[in-house]
Amino acid sequence: MPDREKLVLAYSGGLDTSVAIRWLKDKGYDVVALTIDLGEKKDLTAIQQRALRVGAVAAYVVDGKVPFIRDFVWPALQAGAVYEKEYPLATALGRPLIAAMMVEIARREGAQGIAHGCTGKGNDQVRFDVTTAALAPELKVVAPVREWGMNRDDEIEYAREHGIEVPATVDSPYSTDENLWGRSIEAGILEDPWAEPPPDVYEWTVEPERAPAEAAYVEIGFKEGMPITLDGRPVPAVEMVETLNKLGGESGVGRIDHLENRLIGIKSREIYEAPAAVLLLQAHQALEDITLTKDVARFKDVVSQQWAQMVYDGLWFSPLREALYAFVAHTQRHVSGDVRLKLYRGHSMVVGRKAPDQLYRMELATYGRGDQFDQGAAAGFIKLWGLSVRTAAEVQGRLSALDLSKLVPPDAKRLTP
Repeated sequence: MPDREKLVLAYSGGLDTSVAIRWLKDKGYDVVALTIDLGEKKDLTAIQQRALRVGAVAAYVVDGKVPFIRDFVWPALQAGAVYEKEYPLATALGRPLIAAMMVEIARREGAQGIAHGCTGKGNDQVRFDVTTAALAPELKVVAPVREWGMNRDDEIEYAREHGIEVPATVDSPYSTDENLWGRSIEAGILEDPWAEPPPDVYEWTVEPERAPAEAAYVEIGFKEGMPITLDGRPVPAVEMVETLNKLGGESGVGRIDHLENRLIGIKSREIYEAPAAVLLLQAHQALEDITLTKDVARFKDVVSQQWAQMVYDGLWFSPLREALYAFVAHTQRHVSGDVRLKLYRGHSMVVGRKAPDQLYRMELATYGRGDQFDQGAAAGFIKLWGLSVRTAAEVQGRLSALDLSKLVPPDAKRLTP
């Protein structure tokens, strides 16, 4: 083993991880910085050079956008994964990919562990630590922020004393994280759950009342639960998400104000912007509505909730998540078709859906000409369906405590010929 152990650090270029490079170096580690582009629109070259100036022995920059959408976002979309019915899991989906890439770089570099800039309060620490344990249990995990005991002001002073270049020393009122699937904002005034988020919180979406006065329409085509076309045109996965983020944002669609339950037990108020995620999840659900049988759809709701909880809790790489995906993938065999969405001032709605293997049949649903439903069969079906209720009423008497005499007032108007 070398005299100095080597760690691969998830490096964002910000204050925490820049200070972490020097702090880890002083603790006797050689630091390899790894910056992964998941669509944050940062100057990656500048970040890479900053890592070297701060003291990293090497600095990697990796474009992770395609594997992020292909291997993490699309499976989550197929699963219909939304945490606590609101959060599309943008950050939670990015962390296992980052951790997996850190493990790969650690192996290439012969490193003894990985490091990250997560605090002891958040969910990301769990996602990094557990993913590393799942993929490379022999690697150690070092989390400087959990150890050094510095607050943000202390970190700024530490950076000044050690000549560490950071993008800014003025404390922003918000803490943000973003990737292609969504942008999260917390802290500042947002910590008051009664306070309406001020306009400066949002970057991807316009104020709904300032959106165009005319509705926008978009048609999304799916194949086996994955989006492949926009308005009839084949579109690559990354472009699909980028285009829908822009289109939804221009209509004020995709704002989420969520009071969520963190894994460690804290309730946290989070603001999210996720136009593409909101639109694609809505369209995918509409296509499932027309292609899945009732019992499969209802059980898939249970699987979706479990899946979302596991992803949020850092268990992407786990036997149960893998097993659940086998079920999800099977359900998506016939989820191919097109969905038309209408976007208008902060709202989106499904206004059309069609699929080659759709279970909706006009000749059964219609009340007009062409009705092929055998209405005469309904009486016998209903008699059998209600047989247990009828038997209980006949044998045991009244089945409800409701006083029927109070439902109809004594002075109800009665008219005779």
